Amino acid sequence: MNTHHPSHERRRWTGGNHFELLENGEGFFPAVFDAINRARREVIVETFILFEDKVGLALHDALMDAAKRGVQVHLTIDGYGSPDLSEQFIGSLCAAGVQVHVFDPAPRIFGWRPNVLRRMHRKIVVVDAERAFVGGINYSADHLADFGPEAKQDYSVAVRGPVVAQIHRFCHAALAAGHSDRGSIGGIREWFRNRAPLRRRPDDMPAAGDAQALFVTRDNHNHQSDIEHHYLQAVRGARQRVVIANAYFFPGYRFIRELRRAARRGVDVRLILQGEPDMPIVKTAASLLYHHLTKAGVRIYEYCERPLHGKVALVDGEWSTVGSSNLDPLSLSLNLEANVIIRDRAFNQTLHERLEHLMCNCCKQVRVDELAESSTWRLVRSYFVFHVLRMYPSWARLLPRHSPRLAPAVDPRELTPACALPGKDAR
Repeated sequence: MNTHHPSHERRRWTGGNHFELLENGEGFFPAVFDAINRARREVIVETFILFEDKVGLALHDALMDAAKRGVQVHLTIDGYGSPDLSEQFIGSLCAAGVQVHVFDPAPRIFGWRPNVLRRMHRKIVVVDAERAFVGGINYSADHLADFGPEAKQDYSVAVRGPVVAQIHRFCHAALAAGHSDRGSIGGIREWFRNRAPLRRRPDDMPAAGDAQALFVTRDNHNHQSDIEHHYLQAVRGARQRVVIANAYFFPGYRFIRELRRAARRGVDVRLILQGEPDMPIVKTAASLLYHHLTKAGVRIYEYCERPLHGKVALVDGEWSTVGSSNLDPLSLSLNLEANVIIRDRAFNQTLHERLEHLMCNCCKQVRVDELAESSTWRLVRSYFVFHVLRMYPSWARLLPRHSPRLAPAVDPRELTPACALPGKDAR
């Protein structure tokens, strides 16, 4: 069933937008909480991780306050990424009128979470259909510097302009498609009719800046490779520089091939990868590609100050992307992801300056002569990696895919009318 009817609209470049780069929790959380506090009609939040720490509690309070003053509030969390929220945390949100949705909830089996390959990995906020936030930052204290050495380095963008209407419509379509009682086309149409006053078309929204933008998502139906496709297009067309900062880097063969080709034709290709990873296997996987890339002229920098969690890139002097998608099999073949792609020289320059700062001050460059290992092992490893990547994404298609499924965070029979899910008898 095709439940992604706004897809053609999302593929169009939309002008008149303004983007502000938000770095780490210090830049992101105050901007989001301020926008929620100013909301008049509606707040939509999608996140992979929501922890019940000082950041999660601050979001909890902001959403509750918004709902209590009559704002329609939707919070979607991932069943794998946010499994341990207390009944009190969820219950108080619902009691205030927040509509809490859980993506693919699954009980633990002997302490193991079986939904590891079924993840809603997007991080999106839309407020009053006028302002949006898209990026890689979750709602947890480990995105703040005072968390300590394990604090994450990450990015998001604040968005104003016509592309916000596309993001807003996508979020409503995702909510409509995710609930089984609205799984039919008629149910989706009813959902949209009931929310007509909140919906806006890009053409109806005033310009906020000069940036061209695309809102690009990945799902397991109609948009399985959209984000990867735009990356590949940009790298193929690169003439001066490519800078990619990515937390989990193990892309397909085509992507590696295009990076090598770009470097060989004289493009300054740089990768910023994890040097102090939150999971050791991340560095091991990426390092399998180091010889293959550096021999072609790609420069690799390991970020060593703290774990890198960013998913950003820029090409030449205009193209940039910020979002939730890593360049690994999970993000490129299984997760539900969302990125914005931006054509704007000012934003590109800002992002370049911040990434240049990382490379100059917080990274160690990986050099070919430092990759000391036996030639025999290198040949065996290269052969293995080459064939794994060559068959990707063919082998990735064998992994268990799924359709989006949302569930209320608590049993609807236990809810008061004020916190019943939309589409139920109590509205």
